[in-house]
Amino acid sequence: MNQTNIEYSNVITICRDIFLSKTKDYGTAWRILRPSSLTDQLFIKAQRIRTIQETGINKVGEGVADEFVAIVNYCIMAIIQLREKELTEMELSEKRAMSLYDTYALEAFELMAKKNHDYGEAWRDMRVSSLTDLILMKILRVKQIEDNNGETLISEGIDANYFDMLNYAVFALIHLKTETKINE
Repeated sequence: MNQTNIEYSNVITICRDIFLSKTKDYGTAWRILRPSSLTDQLFIKAQRIRTIQETGINKVGEGVADEFVAIVNYCIMAIIQLREKELTEMELSEKRAMSLYDTYALEAFELMAKKNHDYGEAWRDMRVSSLTDLILMKILRVKQIEDNNGETLISEGIDANYFDMLNYAVFALIHLKTETKINE
């Protein structure tokens, strides 16, 4: 399990570096997005991955790994938007944005460690395409919960689904990194 922790941390570092660079370029313009808009962004990214996996054709140029990185970062943005309701300013300082990123990345890591223990690293025997399908399923679940005004009867809430998607994307990136280099 120590190997998973190292690989997970390495992937999050790559995702974090990209988030930081984009924050320097664009600020926190994503703060204007409602969680449902971030869910739709996640859908676009996951659907593109699935299309490339099914057709083998990539006309845009950005690879599947880049889209999984985007899923990690959009999930963290969505969690921030859901959890940090007291934040009213649109533009966060770089320091504040990265602090929030780190808080939720750590929470995702801790959740992964618990689930990874209980599931016995089953994700290692999964295909990347299955991880993509699980992400798409979670997105559809979130859309349904959003359509129900956030109410669930017995299911986990929206943020739990974002954390799961984030972790599935990290697992996919770990798989892909063993096959190819993630573009930075």
